Amino acid sequence: MTVSLGVLSTAHVHADGFAALLDRREDVEFVGVADADADRGREAADRYGVPYMATEELLAAVDGALVFSTNTTHERWVTAAADAGVDVLCEKPLATSRSTARRLVERCKDAGVALGMNMPLPFSEPARAARRAYRNDTIGDLTLATGTNRARFRNRHEDGWSADPERAGGGAVMDHTVHVVDLVRWITGREVTEVHAELATMRDGPEVEDINVLSMELDDGTPFTLDGSWDRPDNWDYWGDATLNLVGTAGELTVDCFDYKLRETRDVGEDPGIDSVYWGELPNEELLADFVETVRTGRSPTITGEDGFREAAVCVAAYESAEAGEPVSVDY
Repeated sequence: MTVSLGVLSTAHVHADGFAALLDRREDVEFVGVADADADRGREAADRYGVPYMATEELLAAVDGALVFSTNTTHERWVTAAADAGVDVLCEKPLATSRSTARRLVERCKDAGVALGMNMPLPFSEPARAARRAYRNDTIGDLTLATGTNRARFRNRHEDGWSADPERAGGGAVMDHTVHVVDLVRWITGREVTEVHAELATMRDGPEVEDINVLSMELDDGTPFTLDGSWDRPDNWDYWGDATLNLVGTAGELTVDCFDYKLRETRDVGEDPGIDSVYWGELPNEELLADFVETVRTGRSPTITGEDGFREAAVCVAAYESAEAGEPVSVDY
């Protein structure tokens, strides 16, 4: 069975990559693109080889939609999809406030449509292997979790808005916290109950934090720390990382979601230096397959809107902690 899918907004840098994946799937009809910025939308539609359409026209023609808007406008697009009875896959974070995130979850639930999150890490093979090992009690009782999700700062400026508080809703915390929190929740089944955030800006210019360290506590008392900074140098050999260490009473699991890389050293030509080429499986490909199956069968997506709400709540708590200068409880 072929499912018809469309793209709502092309503001996010991930839109191009997912458009290519949509185009390659034989079981998907890539119907078209809608965008609040008509020029941007038409340019993207031309690149993708699909029509540019009005939002209502697109939603009337599809079974599911992928939202790639700025963080603070997710509500507009998810609500439109829900009102049209269209399943939706939303870029992270679900929202930049708890109230908006909860409202979107309930709106989709009331409309009877699936709400999934564009969270690829659980679809990486290292993460899947770690989940299997953890749930087979390989490391015993969890005693510590530490993670990183760092990136080059220049990547956050490629789309022109990721470091703009009005459109992004924050900086590195809003951008990167959700991924590793999602990974910890997905592997261990534990929730973050408390956050103590230390934020800083090490560059001139940005109005948002590019450095952050979150000291958290899980619901079983396990400490969980996360470095989600935009601190990789511009000449770093890869865009960034996504790692997690789980330490238990009987062992340790080390997860590097993008460990499948070949490092290349160039000492000649116009661009000498070090670069890395990723050769592993594509988590985004598996994530899209999961959403296609959700649309086709009506089952829940692997990472749901409820997950998105809980991870957005951790982000909000991190900002509340930074403002208060002390740990705060996560309000779910």
